Amino acid sequence: MIAFSKLWIASTLLAQHVFAIPNQVKRGDMSMFATGLLHESMNWLDMYYDSERGYLSSFDAAALTHETRASVWYAAGLLARNEADDVEQAVRIVKNVIGAQFKNESEQWYGDYQVYPEEPAVGSEQYQAVIYKSWDPNWRGFIGTTFVVMLEEFPHLIPQDVQDYMLKSLYNATIGDSYRVGGMNDDNLYPAYSNPSIMRAVVSGWVGRRANDSNMTTAGETYAKEIIDLFTRDNTLSEFNSGTYAGVSLFALTLWAKYMPEDSLMGQYGGQMIQSTWTLLGELYNANLKNVAGPWDRSYGFDMNRYLSILALQMWTLVGKENAPVYEKPYAMGHKNDFSISPLIAILAPFHNTLVPNATLSSLLSFPGTHTVKTSAFSPPFDTYPRNITAWISPHLTIGAESFSENVIGGPGKNTNSFNPAVVQWARKDGSVGWMTLYPQVMALAVEVGEGTLDLAYPEGNATSGFSFLVGTNSWDGKRDVRSWEDIEGVRVNVTGSVDANYTVAFNGLRGGAGETIK
Repeated sequence: MIAFSKLWIASTLLAQHVFAIPNQVKRGDMSMFATGLLHESMNWLDMYYDSERGYLSSFDAAALTHETRASVWYAAGLLARNEADDVEQAVRIVKNVIGAQFKNESEQWYGDYQVYPEEPAVGSEQYQAVIYKSWDPNWRGFIGTTFVVMLEEFPHLIPQDVQDYMLKSLYNATIGDSYRVGGMNDDNLYPAYSNPSIMRAVVSGWVGRRANDSNMTTAGETYAKEIIDLFTRDNTLSEFNSGTYAGVSLFALTLWAKYMPEDSLMGQYGGQMIQSTWTLLGELYNANLKNVAGPWDRSYGFDMNRYLSILALQMWTLVGKENAPVYEKPYAMGHKNDFSISPLIAILAPFHNTLVPNATLSSLLSFPGTHTVKTSAFSPPFDTYPRNITAWISPHLTIGAESFSENVIGGPGKNTNSFNPAVVQWARKDGSVGWMTLYPQVMALAVEVGEGTLDLAYPEGNATSGFSFLVGTNSWDGKRDVRSWEDIEGVRVNVTGSVDANYTVAFNGLRGGAGETIK
């Protein structure tokens, strides 16, 4: 049985564009934009720095604990700013973090770094080893790549003994990262897991060359080839179109392009992969809405103007803060903790931004006109065939969706809260953005996207199958009580198909309702 639903969707905004078309920016302005991002983010991070402990205080904890990854990002920013005792504090942070690195080669988390310094011993009776909970294997990549940036960009500021300490730490982290095999020990690191895979490859290749370890160098190059092979089949990241993780992948690809030599596959392909990724992002971006159209493999929000995305930080360095999807107070946005990676984005911007095509820069500033984007992405072992992606993008309304057949529910990340296989966004009269997204409940979906239409079918559906949509709340002045599609502000939705046309409406709010909020 195929469960089928067709939605006709129309924006009710018939007047002029919501956002005024900004003036064009010059590439020469980008250095100023990057400097602005560096100093604004560092001023914010300064407020969290605990000079007594040599760590950043946690952005979230109620008990004044600290956190490791953001501290290292802050240390890189201290070296870039290089004022007063910045270098001294950066060195102190680095020593603290490396001193607490996990050192038992028999443990799965060998060479990894603490999530926070107050935590008990991972794997102890009181603190069981739970991947992505009590320890995070991706911290090797995040902290390792940051050490690489610091050693490449600021060796003149770092004492030689500390450089040696960092290289030893990187070597141990790379060995520990080799313990990761997708599908074993609850680990999910496959080449298709783009952001940590790209970081893994570059750290292994870079450290192997520095340490004169040919096995480590070869391991990095071999892994890079698997990533490249997945990418070049349609010039897309397997971890497709994520405001957060496309940003991480672009950061890591910048290390490929800038630091790896010509005899490295990473050095040969890094720049090309950055250009292709930005070309597609530019085609999917709607400058009127200041949003990248869906679908999104992993998202922590549904409107880039309201949650802090790493991709938006990169846009800040390209077109300026006022033209990027960033709130005037970035630290007030959802997922604000990612603002702490800003120093790295700013440090690499002068090189990275030379690889962004002119057509993309133009599309980040003004909407080029109604168009359709078709592409695909592939994430083995979860996809039985590449996910086929279509987005229809008009001045006030975007519709994007993907067809897929997978062996999991929730996309390759196996997360129903972050996987958004069908997304609609629209402009509202007050300049805000409305949205709706299909909540994933099946392993196979067939879609067709057209002008104002979204066709959804469950090829493996049955009588119990249902379509559930998350819909954003109305604008500040809009209705609070929503009982039907007619109460949704700024859009008209008509639903037909081999489905029961009756539906229920529930509210999931911060302080109650039918369930917890989804983000």
